[in-house]
Amino acid sequence: MDENRVRDRLIVGLDVPTVKEAEAVVAALGHTVSFYKIGYQLAFAGGLDFAGELVRSGKQVFLDMKLLDIDNTVAKGVENIAKMGVSMLTLHAYPKAMRAGVEAAKGSGLCLLAVTVLTSMDGADLADAGYSLDPQTLVLRRAEQARAAGMGGIVCAAPEASAVRRIIGPDMALVTPGIRPAGADKGDQKRVMTPGEALKAGSSHLVVARPIIAAEDKQAAARAILAEMAAAVAQPADLS
Repeated sequence: MDENRVRDRLIVGLDVPTVKEAEAVVAALGHTVSFYKIGYQLAFAGGLDFAGELVRSGKQVFLDMKLLDIDNTVAKGVENIAKMGVSMLTLHAYPKAMRAGVEAAKGSGLCLLAVTVLTSMDGADLADAGYSLDPQTLVLRRAEQARAAGMGGIVCAAPEASAVRRIIGPDMALVTPGIRPAGADKGDQKRVMTPGEALKAGSSHLVVARPIIAAEDKQAAARAILAEMAAAVAQPADLS
């Protein structure tokens, strides 16, 4: 399958400290990449204005803001973010916050993603945070709640993608960070998969940052990942 068919399913994380560096990454990737993620680091260094520039240039943008607050505050934030024209926005998967966000996003086309359990966390980390559930059990519970709230999709670690897909069905987005090509350094991620493995497990979109933005030849790195994705989607998803 042509890698152009999967281009919109690869989201490159602009995990850089300045807009100037983000612009350089986008310029280096050119037409190879059409979708970018902006998180806290860049957002608070002018990245929200840059998000608007990306949208106006025809790129898709995923704002990884992980909103969580009282209902009204979440709703007002979602309303303004929807006006920016970005494609995706994360909320923490707390039922009241999700319901407020869904109501605020109605009619906008903004896909709200529920963050289940951060990919940097394992069972010991959850216990330290006061949770009695293991990561997969908590992920699945939050996936059920997100579906019930009418969210557009889920963010979870790739190893949970297959189980989450069985809960949320075929239509919701399933976005997986912590993607590492075979042989790549895991960094601070504890629950990772290769691009091909994640797609076969039911992921709809993959977030890749360091393996692309830290590469000497960023386009070559992105094309290698797209080629692996294209090969994987040519095979049926393994939802067993």
